[in-house]
Amino acid sequence: MPDTYDGVMISADIDVPAKRRSWGSKDLWLGWGGPLAVTAVAGIIRFTNLGRPNDVVFDETYYAKDALALLRFGTEHSFLEGADDTILASDGNWRTLDIFTGDPSYVVHPPGGKWVIAAGEYLFGMTPFGWRFAVALMGTIAVLMTARIARRLTRSNLIGITAGLLLALDGMHIVMSRTAVLDMVLSFWVLASFGLLLIDRDQVRKRMADASPERLSGMATEWGARLGPRPWRWAAGITLGLACGVKWSGLWFIAVFGLMTVLWDVGLRRRLGVGRPWSATLFRSAPPALLAIVGTAIVVYLITWSGWILTDSGWDRQWAQGQDPSWVPDWLRSLWHYHSTAWRFHVSLDSEHSYQSNPLSWFLQTRPTSFFYEGDQIAGTCGAQNCSAAVNALGNPVVWWLGSMALIYQVWRWVACRDWRSGAVLAGVVAGWAPWLLYLDRTIFTFYTVVFVPFIAISLAMALGAVLGSADRSPTRRRWGAIAAGGAVLLAVIAAWWFYPIWTGLPVPYEQWTWRMWMPTWI
Repeated sequence: MPDTYDGVMISADIDVPAKRRSWGSKDLWLGWGGPLAVTAVAGIIRFTNLGRPNDVVFDETYYAKDALALLRFGTEHSFLEGADDTILASDGNWRTLDIFTGDPSYVVHPPGGKWVIAAGEYLFGMTPFGWRFAVALMGTIAVLMTARIARRLTRSNLIGITAGLLLALDGMHIVMSRTAVLDMVLSFWVLASFGLLLIDRDQVRKRMADASPERLSGMATEWGARLGPRPWRWAAGITLGLACGVKWSGLWFIAVFGLMTVLWDVGLRRRLGVGRPWSATLFRSAPPALLAIVGTAIVVYLITWSGWILTDSGWDRQWAQGQDPSWVPDWLRSLWHYHSTAWRFHVSLDSEHSYQSNPLSWFLQTRPTSFFYEGDQIAGTCGAQNCSAAVNALGNPVVWWLGSMALIYQVWRWVACRDWRSGAVLAGVVAGWAPWLLYLDRTIFTFYTVVFVPFIAISLAMALGAVLGSADRSPTRRRWGAIAAGGAVLLAVIAAWWFYPIWTGLPVPYEQWTWRMWMPTWI
């Protein structure tokens, strides 16, 4: 893994990306061709037999019907008993499907992710393929984003392609891409926001690199100059608002990514020779960052509630009308009351579940979530008398076990070598994992890890790049490095082939299903 960018360095020691390549450039073709190739692999894995299982899987029983309600009414509505059976027996016409009671439904997640699911239902009907389509599309595009983000971080086409391939082959990401639940949508918007902030970092440094020597010398003052417009930071605010509009855990990414981008500005000002980089950043960078990221996120989050705000049929929509008069609009007071009740639900959720897991065990994938299982119902369909068809939200063991070790390497790179790239990757993992340590008594599941698995893939790809070694190493060192790094990727491919049936609900003989249950806790 290269220790410096494949770019130019100006006198102020600002690292910037290399100049734009022509369309005939080998680097450009590898930079896009490789990521697009692994994205195609990801798409094949995620879309092949997407309608399998032809059933309502795990929490699809809530989100698929909530999405349909949004299409029909603009807000979530209660549904009739036996609605799942009615849906599966229907022709999938979402306009005529009669499964609702007419009463509003109390839900504890914002509507943003369900609107994404609704888009697939609108296009392809109220069928398993329809309600999974948009999520699978996001999961596929996420592989492309991961490959390009890793390339931008390291300026290495090989590391970018490797990161994308590792994510494409990860079981957690595959299962969550093929299931109409909210977490993949959350992961997509979080990853997009990280990429946008990375582009913002590069753009600002390129602006400084293009500055005249006179202007650069003028920046080396006590406060320095302003860093100019930051459109990509505003775009990140939009995607972070969309993330919060899926699940409130997006708030942690606003906090961590916001701090990350401000620290990047501190580093830039220090390299420019600013006398007081921390104070300059606090007073000149932090307020605009707060407005661009937090302010924009709040506005976008409220927009995701438009159906509830603009109609009168949502749960507690009219709550404020029975309260004392206030200068605060009734819709906002009612929305705040709704949020307070949902918050109390989230923090007090402690009911036992057979597949709940401790976040301290997530990196080892010791307790995956079983989304679907059939046995006796499919006897004889797999070439044997006893068959099993399962969907287990289980990460690729090679990606997760080696990726966990790679995270330790990234901590060392960040602390000992002050490598900002390692710190950035760790920020994505910490924001997605560490907050759950505050709620160890809450009912939580391993599949929540899908929000930071792209950062696990990037971390592992960067570590494998270090194993390979830089181009100036001896041929023997490079040869053994290539064998080790290539062997790790090959093991990930083999593991993906081996576990594919239990990620996608493919019927296999019961004995073969047991072969794939490596730990008793996987059952």
